[in-house]
Amino acid sequence: MTDDNTPRPTSERHLPVLLERCVGLLAPSIQAGIDQRERAVVVDCTLGMGGHSEEMLKRFEGLHLIGLDRDEQALALAGERLAAFSDRTDLVHAVYDEIDEVVADLGFEAVDGVLFDLGVSSLQLDERERGFAYSFDAPLDMRMDTSRGPTAADVVNTYDESDLVRIIRGWGEEKFAGRIASAMVRDRATRPFTTTGELVESIRSVVPAAAARTGGHPAKRTFQALRIEVNEELDVLDRALPAAMDVVGIGGRVVVMSYHSLEDKLTKKHFSAGSKSSAPVGFPVELEEHKARFKSLTKGTEKPTEREIDENPRAASAKLRAVERILRRSPA
Repeated sequence: MTDDNTPRPTSERHLPVLLERCVGLLAPSIQAGIDQRERAVVVDCTLGMGGHSEEMLKRFEGLHLIGLDRDEQALALAGERLAAFSDRTDLVHAVYDEIDEVVADLGFEAVDGVLFDLGVSSLQLDERERGFAYSFDAPLDMRMDTSRGPTAADVVNTYDESDLVRIIRGWGEEKFAGRIASAMVRDRATRPFTTTGELVESIRSVVPAAAARTGGHPAKRTFQALRIEVNEELDVLDRALPAAMDVVGIGGRVVVMSYHSLEDKLTKKHFSAGSKSSAPVGFPVELEEHKARFKSLTKGTEKPTEREIDENPRAASAKLRAVERILRRSPA
């Protein structure tokens, strides 16, 4: 907010992560589409506040952009930001594992590029009432799509202790998962959790102070785990990546920015599977259907520079991977 309580323009509230590298990776496929058909199509699967999409639309007059977001508030703000390009955009309220359906419904057979900027957005972290942040008290929600689904309060107040341990350990990679889950069950018996502050205090009561000093905020990993559970993020991503890879045409590129190891592992799994031969070991001839359909454009993961991190601290944990389709999928 500004001093007069007027909301700042979206462009001032959001610094896109690895902007130049993401646009640079997608640029050759965008330009190729424009050269071949006078129009290229890119899907921004995590539109957020529209920073990456705005830059692509500015640079390429022949680009048509499809923007997906499950967060209706983000979609509205991005719509305002991209209003000047409304004749070249389709902004859709959808989860990104629905990419193939959205592309087909809009009448496109294939697209030239797909971008994922995963995790929680700047908007969601900054809007206190959404309950994503552990640094201030707010309703315990954490839904990216506030129009449907269970909240984080539903999870912590109703899940069995064993399920809470599984989630906090698995999604949050939290070594004190057992203690934290036990404290949740203990405290909710007295009064159900309704705010982030109540949950933070419960977590603080069982995480050793020494661990908090060396490992960051004691609630960080638990909040990550709850957010992933509430929004089914890893299940959705596991479906979305192959769908995105299927929807790009020859020369089309898929670019993924992830922010923790679980997202990056899934991305690596799907990209690696598409970038190597599927011929059985010892098979004398590599048949057409066995050939790699993609090639990797990044060597392992790329990370932001120190300068980028200084300018945008939220970029610190970003990991970037990208692939390009080099072979059509064989008919089933």
